[in-house]
Amino acid sequence: MSDILNRIKEEKVSFLDLWFSDILGSVKSLTIPTGEIERVLEEGIWFDGSSIEGFGRIAESDMYLLPDPKTFALLPGKEGRKTARLICDVFSPNYQPFVGDPRSILKKTLAQNLNYQYMVGAELEFFLFYRREDTLSPQDQVSYFDLLGDLGLELRKEICERLSFLGIQTEAGHHEVGPGQQEIDLKYSEALNIADNLITAKVIIKRVAEEYGLYATFMPKPLLDKPGSGLHLHQSLFSRGENIFADPKDTYGLSNIAYQFLAGQLNHIKEISAIISPIVNSYKRLVSGFEAPVYICWGQMNRSALIRVPKISPKRLISTRIELRSSDASCNPYLAFAVMFRAGLEGIKQKLTPPPPVEENVYTWEGTSRKGELATLPRSLFEALEYFSQSKLAKETLGEYLFQKYQEIKMREWQEYCLQVSPWELEKYLQLY
Repeated sequence: MSDILNRIKEEKVSFLDLWFSDILGSVKSLTIPTGEIERVLEEGIWFDGSSIEGFGRIAESDMYLLPDPKTFALLPGKEGRKTARLICDVFSPNYQPFVGDPRSILKKTLAQNLNYQYMVGAELEFFLFYRREDTLSPQDQVSYFDLLGDLGLELRKEICERLSFLGIQTEAGHHEVGPGQQEIDLKYSEALNIADNLITAKVIIKRVAEEYGLYATFMPKPLLDKPGSGLHLHQSLFSRGENIFADPKDTYGLSNIAYQFLAGQLNHIKEISAIISPIVNSYKRLVSGFEAPVYICWGQMNRSALIRVPKISPKRLISTRIELRSSDASCNPYLAFAVMFRAGLEGIKQKLTPPPPVEENVYTWEGTSRKGELATLPRSLFEALEYFSQSKLAKETLGEYLFQKYQEIKMREWQEYCLQVSPWELEKYLQLY
């Protein structure tokens, strides 16, 4: 507390934004003047949980936010009205951690497995659009790594500067394949820290885009016949400061524990897909031909594989990792990391062995006799929810309350989608029938 009070005084901070995540990963905020911070750090602050979907009911709405002091960071903004941010955990009226708080669930999952430090790095993809009346048009018409015509270059630099101001390290930024599509890579760190960084980065990206007169979206598939946006997640386990995924004698550079962890994620991927690919639109990205995975397999050079093993320098064993490629940034990172970690740990616990790697473009298998050789990801949110509803691992990780709430919210989303009549349907069928 003394460190925070000193920073507030030195930087002349006027307000504190208290951030927390709802079940779906949307960032919510409550603002307090700095004079209240000592009380709030000691006691927490009340808010109406019934106003947040999936939190408290009207009859039990009193809930509390308790800031995590380690997340204190100054927000870029007006010099005369400085604001800092603290990310909070959510507590029930009895001051016990709220069973529906995603951040608390990740903290609990990590705390139950202290033998391993779960490290994650993130490739965050998004689109930039011009908003003109009721239409959206891509900010540019260039592609992968292009320089000329890349109007998002200065915006990406601005985003990286602001994230650095907040203490968030970025490794790279570049234009992605689609028109107006961008990528910013967050440096790997412990899972809770990266989850905090991801929700922060999404807020900053949207704010910077607005300042440039643009609209940023993390929607997985906003454009027809163009690549979608993913959230590629690079994972490794550390113990006593060493990357225990690394084995320089292995063909792929992976240890037995890494193979077991990989096998666990492959084994449970269908039942956790509703968490890591959580919206109707997610499954319009997970189709053949756009570098998004469809088949449940792994490989090294193969970008059509669900899990990829990036090549590393022999002198950089600390960078040994596996990359999960089906997730997208519409997910709640706290819940995603919790179920991904548990799935990998199950592989270690059961000493699972992954199937042989696939080092060819599996999209070419479509329409051939080889198509049935590999299992596929769920093809819709409904199918993913069917697997999720039967998942013992998901229920144990999320807890009964959040497991049921999440399923209810997402099934309602699917049913709402099913009732829509799209322009495609009108154009296709209106005159024909």
